[in-house]
Amino acid sequence: MPETRRPTVPAAEEILAGYFPVLDHGFVALVDYMGSDDDIERAARVSYGFGTRKVSQTRGLIRYLRRHRHTTPSEMVELKFHVCMPIFIARQWIRHRTANVNEYSGRYSLMPLLFYTPDRRHFALQSKDNKQGRRPEEADPGLYGDAVARWEALRKDAGDGYGWLVANDVARELARIDLPLSTYTQWYWKIDLHNLFHFLTLRVDPHAQYEIRAFAEVMAGILKRVAPLSYEAWLDYDFAGASVSRGEIEALRRLVSVSREGEDVTLTARDGVTLDVGALKEGGLSKREILELADKLEARAMPDFDLDLSVMRSPEEMAGRMEEAVPKIELDRL
Repeated sequence: MPETRRPTVPAAEEILAGYFPVLDHGFVALVDYMGSDDDIERAARVSYGFGTRKVSQTRGLIRYLRRHRHTTPSEMVELKFHVCMPIFIARQWIRHRTANVNEYSGRYSLMPLLFYTPDRRHFALQSKDNKQGRRPEEADPGLYGDAVARWEALRKDAGDGYGWLVANDVARELARIDLPLSTYTQWYWKIDLHNLFHFLTLRVDPHAQYEIRAFAEVMAGILKRVAPLSYEAWLDYDFAGASVSRGEIEALRRLVSVSREGEDVTLTARDGVTLDVGALKEGGLSKREILELADKLEARAMPDFDLDLSVMRSPEEMAGRMEEAVPKIELDRL
């Protein structure tokens, strides 16, 4: 096979077409990528120079672009993923309308009967504060056992019904209609780096649903290998950074004074000044905004999103798992 002339990244090549398990039956794989940190710099400078810049200079430019929201150069880098996830996560995921997607077709192919079951650590009651989330603590183990038993009974009925329908040559597009949202689907998902940043910022956030966050964390680890300088800038300015409103800036100004003399800048705490809820409300902040400001000012843990290469699986192994889950009665008939 001839050596490619396109730019490659050794750390990305190491995991190319490697499958990383997610949840109980899902996975994420980097199928292909185009470009790297160097390509972002070349696009920004519209230059054909190769190897003429120091890494520190490339890093400085990438951080400047990210910090000032100059996003077009990062659109020149693309990543293509193969992902297998429960249907209810796919429907949440597809809200990110800035990617090219081709999903597994249950009209054309037989559906592998794989269903997602949360483990006990992630089985929780409805949050009292967040209408679209769960409580942080685990629910009662007895309730979890009852829920799993009900899920398994429903899935057995759905799977048996699907197998019976396809065995009797009912159109696949009809046979699939009662499969639950816990059924796994898969797709190829290609996205440019700028829009991947937006996806990851929302989906690795601690407030994101755990199941989609599990996929996003693996994808962040993959990005770290494809474009490490861009990944670092995303961590600093997006994941761990925060935008502030006019009211929030005004509150901070009342606590800290700024003096400038040329390029020398001094920040000085205003002695004795405190701002309670009442003072912040007077500055125009609502109760929700005050709570969000407190969240922004609290220290945030910085994950590394490193991939565990020991769990990486081959395409053949993952394909075999999917094939094993296809209804056997249909395979026998064929």
